[in-house]
This record gives sequence, structure tokens and C-alpha cells, in this order.
Amino acid sequence: MNDLNKEQKNAILDGIILERRTHRRFKEEIPSDDVIMDIFHAGLHAPFAGAAVGNEKDYFRRFFIIRNNSKTMASLNPLIFGEVLRKASDLGNILEKNEQLRAQATGFVNRLAMIKKMGFVPGVGTAPFYIVIAEKKGFPPVEQESLAHCLENMWLKATALGLGFQLVSTTAQMADNVEFCRILGLQSGKWGLMGCATGYPVEKLSPSTRPSVKDVTTWLR
Repeated sequence: MNDLNKEQKNAILDGIILERRTHRRFKEEIPSDDVIMDIFHAGLHAPFAGAAVGNEKDYFRRFFIIRNNSKTMASLNPLIFGEVLRKASDLGNILEKNEQLRAQATGFVNRLAMIKKMGFVPGVGTAPFYIVIAEKKGFPPVEQESLAHCLENMWLKATALGLGFQLVSTTAQMADNVEFCRILGLQSGKWGLMGCATGYPVEKLSPSTRPSVKDVTTWLR
């Protein structure tokens, strides 16, 4: 990479960014451990909230890899699905009393209903690996922002390595689940969580489609 000039590096980065897509169908072929560690390495070097959790020497970010069909997956899967059911029930009770929120939440409610009907959370047990990333909580509470940086780095790295990638956002709701955190070896409530699934994709998706950057940019003077 050091032999490339800035134009070549820029072209490679642009290609990876445009190729980055959400994959929901994965092959049974299992990526090597080295490939997964490369993805974690990219995530570890993402920005973090140093002022909130300390400095770069602190153990502020951790990665957990769960193989499909493993004992750990069998333990975590019902916990995650149970969280979806609980959220759907709680949200249903809230929406009964709030008509305005009910109109706004239609898409999310439909998503929860679909997951409930399927009987599993997409990304958990549907790819060779389910990954949980933990970020130490601090003040101000910006752990989810740091996790977003981390996931973006991992996503781009996975794309560069030819892997598919799917966010599993329900993982964030498991941060206060005592049993879920116990399995990971974490103290519940002390870490922010986010998850993803990865493996080799079944199909190659077309580049992402977005409006022209000129159409969504305003120069202020």
C-alpha cells in the first residue's frame, strides 16, 4: 500500500465505500480466524471516546466471536429473541396510548412483527459468525457513537476482504441483560454493546445508490 500514490489509494477507498452493502444471505464456507482478526484489528483502530473512558491504554473495547451451531450460540440465541419479544410487547402497550408515536413507529413495529413470525433474529445463527463488540461506558455516555465508528471500520474491512456484513442492532438492547453479559464475561450495565454477522455472501450486490452529493450539500457563507 505504501507503494501506491494518493490517487491510487483514493480510488481503492472509493471503490470499497461504494461496494459496502448489507448482506443477509451467507455461504456455509467459514472465513479463516486470521480474516476475522483482521476485521477486529480495523475495529480496534476506530476512534473512541477518550475523554469519557480514559486513554488509549485502557481496556475500552472488546470483541466476542460466536460461531454458528456452537454451545454459546445456542445459549445466546433465545436470550436475544426473547428481548425482541419483550420489546414488541412493551412497545405495543405504549403505542396503544400514543397515537402520534404509533404513526411514527409503523416501520419498526412491522419489523418486530416479522422477526416474531420468523422465530429468530436475522444475523444470529444465519451466518458463520455472530460478533458482539463491547465499549466501556463513561461520561458523557457516548459509547454507541464509538461503537458506530468501530462497526464502520469493520464493515469496510470486511468488504475489502470479500466478506458480507450485517448489523444486528438488537444486540444493543442486551447491555443490561445479566445472563447475556455473564456469558460474555462482562458486568451488565457497564458496557455498551453492538453486534454484526459476517461470512462469505451468497451473491454480489450492486454498488449502493445515493443522490448526487451536490443535491444534498449546502455551502454556507
